[in-house]
Amino acid sequence: MSIMYITKEEKQRLDQGFANQYGQMPTHYYSAPGRTEIGGNHTDHQRGRVLAAAVNLDTRAAVRVNGTDVIRILSQGYPMCEVDLKELTPIAGEINTTPALVRGVAAKFVEMGGLVMGFDAYCESTVLPGSGLSSSAAFEVLMGAIMNGLFNGNQATPLKVAQIGQYAENVFFGKPCGLMDQTASSVGNLVTIDFFDKENPVVTPLDFDFGSCGHALCIIDTRASHADLTDEYSAITNEIRSISAYFGKEVLTQIAPADFYAAIPALRQECGDRAVLRAHHFYQENERVPKQVAALREGDFDRFLQLIKESGYSSYMYLQNVIPAGRKEHQEVAIALSLCELYLAGRGAYRVHGGGFAGTVQAFVPMDLLESFRAGIDGALGAGACHVLSIRPEGGVEMRVQD
Repeated sequence: MSIMYITKEEKQRLDQGFANQYGQMPTHYYSAPGRTEIGGNHTDHQRGRVLAAAVNLDTRAAVRVNGTDVIRILSQGYPMCEVDLKELTPIAGEINTTPALVRGVAAKFVEMGGLVMGFDAYCESTVLPGSGLSSSAAFEVLMGAIMNGLFNGNQATPLKVAQIGQYAENVFFGKPCGLMDQTASSVGNLVTIDFFDKENPVVTPLDFDFGSCGHALCIIDTRASHADLTDEYSAITNEIRSISAYFGKEVLTQIAPADFYAAIPALRQECGDRAVLRAHHFYQENERVPKQVAALREGDFDRFLQLIKESGYSSYMYLQNVIPAGRKEHQEVAIALSLCELYLAGRGAYRVHGGGFAGTVQAFVPMDLLESFRAGIDGALGAGACHVLSIRPEGGVEMRVQD
């Protein structure tokens, strides 16, 4: 397991927040990172392939067991969250809330035969909600790491912690997400994941330094919120599900590409053109991921950048997760993409990042263009819109206190 240390300043800040709320000092410190999706846009929920990485923005918690059956969590800037462990079934009124995630993670540990007890936590996060770096997955993995470490001897593997987080989000929170976000956060570093076997995804680490290729990894905050976009995300999975249902299958990875393309005339009538285009994106994108991995392993960064561009074009044209249906006045992701095209001037690469419709855009920016690129983006979208990130080796971990 990776080792991560908490600095004296960070410990003091978390200690103060914890003491202010609970009147005593914490005994443990945990961290879970945000993630960036590098390849495989909307492939995970079809049990396809992805390329993803943990990043150097995280959600942290100071924690102490409280001797009760209640979990209490205060996240900076949010109201207190309390979850009674005597009730570990989904609660309708908690859908889309933090208590649902906490309750869901606890419920899955108990279902697996694990132990969960009450604890107090004070949390701070640099993974801003709606940033496209998956603050919800970071929080789920953080909760999983805490319960795994405090009560279960870290017996659950990082992949199992990710699956527990996905369960909480699917069943208790009410969002039909795939497993990529939680896996990248829980495992850490740069990984490629094949989700075909949903119970046993194949996670393969990659050792690659983007900085060595003269490019910065940038995430651009489009300043658009994911709020009220659940129907847009659900439409993607529902329309693709209609394609799978035509063949009597659960997901597209169970359907040979040749069979899909041969059935397009019937699928257009049965499912509609947008569903067909979205499935077309999946098949092309799923084949791009191993090509991206191969390009990185072979040191062919130009080829990798070309594949990133192809992914971005496919998401925009076929997956159609850039502009919410019917939106005219607010097309923030499209504006951010246009700015990337302008300021990169044919170099580097850029694409819609993550779920799409809102949130962020990803760009690989040549180092000699970084300052002018960032100035252009911030000038148009507001100060701090362009974030330069690095890949974090650690996943969800307990942080050690340095002597």
